Amino acid sequence: MASFAFLDGRLTVNAVNLSQFVTSMTLNVEVEELEDTAMGDLWRSRLGGLKDYSLDVEFNSDFAASAVDVTLWGIFGTVVPFTIRATTAAISATNPEYAGSLLISQLTPLDGSVGDLAKTSVTWPGSAALARNTT
Repeated sequence: MASFAFLDGRLTVNAVNLSQFVTSMTLNVEVEELEDTAMGDLWRSRLGGLKDYSLDVEFNSDFAASAVDVTLWGIFGTVVPFTIRATTAAISATNPEYAGSLLISQLTPLDGSVGDLAKTSVTWPGSAALARNTT
């Protein structure tokens, strides 16, 4: 896939497609750096430890039935499945879907100032493995 404009990403949380409310989303994946440098080494040496991930999402606020607020409030404090991909096109080698579970540990139901568009931003930690699916 060549460079593209990020226009129609897809996000499901607990099997609910919330894409129409998403204004930005970032899947962060990292591994702990374990230093194993020993006496006599002239350069630091590292290896990877435990892997981790988190998801940052900004939503346009919506309090209607089946929208952002009611969906997230109902799962607050629980671990739920999620999927994310760059476009709504079919899952493929050039449009992988990342799937895992998130702890819905944070909600910001209201955030803004006079005249602002009502939005809410969250960061949720992953729970267990993250898969990269191409089929």
